[in-house]
Parts: sequence; C-alpha cells; structure tokens
Amino acid sequence: MWKDFFEGIEYLFVDVLFIPLDALRALELESWTAANVVNWLFMLIGFVAFFYWMKELKRFNDNNEEDRDPKAHSFLN
Repeated sequence: MWKDFFEGIEYLFVDVLFIPLDALRALELESWTAANVVNWLFMLIGFVAFFYWMKELKRFNDNNEEDRDPKAHSFLN
C-alpha cells in the first residue's frame, strides 16, 4: 500500500509536474536565448516593481507623511 502511494507521488512529480522543466531543458540545447526569456521577464517585472516602489517612497517622503520622531515606532524604544 505505502509503496504504491509513494510511487504515485513519484509519477506525479517526475512524469507530470516536471514536463515544463523538461521542455525548457530541451529548448536550452537548441537556443540559449529562447530558454532564458522567462528569466528576462522575471527580471523586467522585478525592475518595474522596484522603480514603482522607489517612486512611491519618494512621494510619501516629499509629502512628509511619515512620522520621523525616534519614538514614533514602539519597537525603537
């Protein structure tokens, strides 16, 4: 019983859930650039999020919306 259960988990992960990764590994042998498009998209999303966050921090800083008193935060006592 337990052997069948763990073989089922093995089948799920090795033969089903890793299909996209196997395809990506095969694509890398043909074209490095095409295989790394996903990485570049994640990097682009990260840069956009970083610059948006910096813009929002500057906006709050310019409006003086933050209480900068050293005792403003309870964890700084």
